[in-house]
Formats: sequence, C-alpha cells, structure tokens
Amino acid sequence: MDKPKILTRKELRAIMPRLAGWKLAQNKLSRTFEFQDFVQSLSFVNSLVAYFETIDHHPDVYIAYGEVTFELTRYDLGGKVTDRDVEVAKKISSMYRARS
Repeated sequence: MDKPKILTRKELRAIMPRLAGWKLAQNKLSRTFEFQDFVQSLSFVNSLVAYFETIDHHPDVYIAYGEVTFELTRYDLGGKVTDRDVEVAKKISSMYRARS
C-alpha cells in the first residue's frame, strides 16, 4: 500500500465541496452521523472496522447515544490531512448512505 500523500490547502479547498457534510478544522476532517439508538451507532462503527484495518487507517471515533463522530487525520505524518483521509471519508459516507 502506498504511503498517504499530505494534501495542500489548495488541494483541500478543491476537495471539500465533494465531501458533503464533512468539515475541515484543526488539520482534521470530521463529520457526525445520526442513528436511532446506541446499538445502531455501534453497529455502524463495527461495520467499518475491517475496512479501516485493510486501508491502514484508524480514525478517532466518538460514539454518543445516537451519534457517531469521525475525525480523520494522519498522526504518523504530523497530524496532516492526506489523500487516504479523503478516501476514508468517502467510504464512511457511502456506507452511511447504503445502510438499511
């Protein structure tokens, strides 16, 4: 697997409009997703674990009763947003839209 590429501010400005619902602040991509209850919140996170392992990305995840917040950054690259963070954000959003 290729090493993640740190994105420039210009690259991030071009990408952010395509990441609906995601915010960029403090060198992190973040988004909160809503669920009916704690079980659905936790199930959603668990459904992504194998993907996170496969792509070697381990986001910060905050679970509240009916909400899950993901924060994406690469601590191993100095806390910067990379192309892999963008890929993970797209996957999380896609999985959220596809859930039944």
